[in-house]
Amino acid sequence: MARLRGVTPSALLAGTARRSGDGPARFDAAVEAFLAYVRVERGLSPATSRAYASDLRAFRREPRIASWDRGPDAALTHLAAAASGGERGRALRPTSLRRRTATLRTFYRFAFAEELCRVDIATRLDLPRQSRLLPDTLSVDEVDRLLASVDLDRPRGLRDRALLELLYASGARISEALGLDMDDVSLDGGFVRVVGKGDRERLVPIGDEAVAWLTRYGSDERPALVERGRGTPARGGPVFIGERGRRLGRQRAWESIASVAARAGLTERVSPHTLRHSFATHLLEGGADLRVVQELLGHASISTTQLYTHVTGERKREVYARAHPRA
Repeated sequence: MARLRGVTPSALLAGTARRSGDGPARFDAAVEAFLAYVRVERGLSPATSRAYASDLRAFRREPRIASWDRGPDAALTHLAAAASGGERGRALRPTSLRRRTATLRTFYRFAFAEELCRVDIATRLDLPRQSRLLPDTLSVDEVDRLLASVDLDRPRGLRDRALLELLYASGARISEALGLDMDDVSLDGGFVRVVGKGDRERLVPIGDEAVAWLTRYGSDERPALVERGRGTPARGGPVFIGERGRRLGRQRAWESIASVAARAGLTERVSPHTLRHSFATHLLEGGADLRVVQELLGHASISTTQLYTHVTGERKREVYARAHPRA
């Protein structure tokens, strides 16, 4: 059971009801208890907690929020508006709508279990069918072109090349790559220790090319960036450092990747996740075992990794169509 300063969620809500009796205040108290529960009891990452909080803030704006704990109408109306574009005039993408629905279901399961509402509303919220969108990938030649398009004469060119090489060599998410400290990297051993979703750790090998660029960046460019920071860096300090000597941020990393993609003529097809998709697809096309790819990507379920087998299937059909005389 989640607790806030020794107070159970049901007691917190009862106190709020006595003071106010209005639905929105009861909802706010329930959300406060829920967010404490996912942080403390379930140990979810700060990013996941922020996503839950964002979705519940959006639900808080629902006109029927006063009846949030009396039945599913408020939640169903909110999700219908989000799907149709009634929410600020923009319809949520299917993936975002699915996440919003999952957030509400998780919140309502908690609320029902803690007796914050008397109706099991979560059972009335069906997850939208998940569309099976194939991820964008680059061919091996396109990856080579992208990497070769980094302008090494520009400031931070070595850092950007090392980052791109690492993303493709390891299949790491951009947040995972930017979260690396020097103690997480073994250049002699040729691997990195990656902390993924749910704080799950995995060791991922990286090839000689990535090791060479990381070594060059570490000796030629990173020391000057380290000097701009303040204090003694823990665990060797971040691998990738921004202009102010602190850990490189996602926005700045994305801008760098977008700039390189533009130089390569691949603007429409490249995002920080594209190299992760390409990593998985190229491994499978090269004959890698699906379970090994699952481990390298840090997927909790192999069904997530299986999506890439459809990508390789499409590639096989394209090759067949070009090469077979009776295609």
